[in-house]
Amino acid sequence: MVPDIGRGSRTHGLLVYLYGPGKREEHTDAHLVGSWDGFAPDPGRDTDPQVTLARLTAALDLRVKQAGDRAPARHVWHCSVRTAPGDRRLSDEEWNAVAQRIVHATGIAPGGDPDGCRWIAVRHAEDHIHIVATLVRGDLRNPRLNYDFNKAQAECRRIEKEMGLRRLNAGDGTAAKNPTSAEKFKAERAGRPESSRETLREAVRQAVAGANDEKEFFARLREAGLRVKVRHAPSGDALGYNVALPGDRNRHGEPVWYPGSKLAPDLSLPKIRLRLADGTAERPTPSAADDRADWSPPARERRSATGIAERAAVLLDSDDDEAAAQLVGVGELLDAVAQTSPVTTRAELAAAARAFERATRSHVRAERADTRALRSAARGIVQAGGALGRGEDGGTTAMLVSTLVLVTLAAARWHSARGHAQQAHASRQAAEHLRTAYRQAAATPMRVLHDQGRALPEAQRRTHEATLRAALSEQGVRADGTPTKTDALVATLAQAEQAGHDPEALLQQAIDLRELDTAADVNDVLVWRLRRLAQLPAHPGEAPRRPQAVTRQTKTSANRTSERNALTVATRPAVSNPRSRPPRR
Repeated sequence: MVPDIGRGSRTHGLLVYLYGPGKREEHTDAHLVGSWDGFAPDPGRDTDPQVTLARLTAALDLRVKQAGDRAPARHVWHCSVRTAPGDRRLSDEEWNAVAQRIVHATGIAPGGDPDGCRWIAVRHAEDHIHIVATLVRGDLRNPRLNYDFNKAQAECRRIEKEMGLRRLNAGDGTAAKNPTSAEKFKAERAGRPESSRETLREAVRQAVAGANDEKEFFARLREAGLRVKVRHAPSGDALGYNVALPGDRNRHGEPVWYPGSKLAPDLSLPKIRLRLADGTAERPTPSAADDRADWSPPARERRSATGIAERAAVLLDSDDDEAAAQLVGVGELLDAVAQTSPVTTRAELAAAARAFERATRSHVRAERADTRALRSAARGIVQAGGALGRGEDGGTTAMLVSTLVLVTLAAARWHSARGHAQQAHASRQAAEHLRTAYRQAAATPMRVLHDQGRALPEAQRRTHEATLRAALSEQGVRADGTPTKTDALVATLAQAEQAGHDPEALLQQAIDLRELDTAADVNDVLVWRLRRLAQLPAHPGEAPRRPQAVTRQTKTSANRTSERNALTVATRPAVSNPRSRPPRR
């Protein structure tokens, strides 16, 4: 059950809309289901609705007229209450009970108070009602409406439980403001798929992703085609900013400006400054394999970002409050990937970034926030530009997206452990969009890998399948040579061995990076981990490059732990010797 509260100044105008046909003739059988005294005139059940509508307006506005100048300018309180899709149809009597509980909980008309505000509840559809109240009490004082939206939300959660309705996730006050009905209708009239507020929010988020400083942030906003207005103090320092869409004007012909803080709580200039102050990590010198001339900058940056995202997932798995900072960094990384992704995956990646935006905000604050590595990865992806969606670019997109699926699922677990229902749900939604994007990006390279695996000599296939059975038995995964299961993994092990790696040690290192329980397909996850660790081309049509240094070297446990936990270094871990195996996670 979802409440939506607004304020206005025209009682009659709102009633005309509620009893009218609606924007698309969607209003049917408009009638009262409740009122302050149970005897309010009902235009929907009268033979002369226009006269009755005037009588109802006068009755609601009576105390507003009596209060005169003491009445608030925006004296109309309007709350729509809607059941969730799939809920049963409530009767008029049940909706009356819902309305009475809402006006009591918010302080509009407390139960047993003869001086409560006058209100009515109108029903013109099966799944919702509109509560209209005028904000002057019988003693001509204004009601106390502090936190009325939070109180309405809390009451709706109780109503859902008692009436057996679908129980929605409770919020914590950190969500971005939803577009108003007027903003939605305006977007529909203009033929836009979403409101200006939503478009601007996404554009500002993308401008922040990996930005190095304020100057670059504002430059990105202007490059995105937005109108930008910066508020300055007498000293010349920026105090805040407003953005507007070109062509979006009010009835006076002026641009409709939105302050950053009204787009989302974390998009105000002070909050953005805190994020920019964290900076970005030093860009490491690329290894010989990473610096191949035939690998494009987008491919190299996506490879680097994959390792950094893996380490962020490890931090989220640790269940430490300090991991809250990683959520912000992951959000920036998703925004960077979405705005530079190939056309084939852009829609799903953009949807994943929009969904995960809710997961980046909660009341948990990290005291030692360090998002430099993630912000550096986002910056590198943005600066490298868009990927082509084919060849090595397409393969590294699949590699990165496969890892981001596990990162968002780790974020869902982290939020669930703290009771953040909305954020956990948003993380899972992002994971579903990422899974769809992964299937789109990985279709071609995985098909080629399956073909290569099936084309291997039988003796070589059996050797690598035995390695898989031994290593994956603890994960409960059958590695039995089924073409749809292990051919790509067998092909990757064969290519890694050809490039000079120890397949058994490399596979164990890939397994030990982090858990595999949340992977929809363990084989796919391991394919991309192996190809990144062994520095194999993400697109299997590329020729593997033999590493310059011998990869069967022994490393100390301390060095391996440092590699996995250091979020400010974007290097890739080298393959360890099986006699010096890293600890399981």
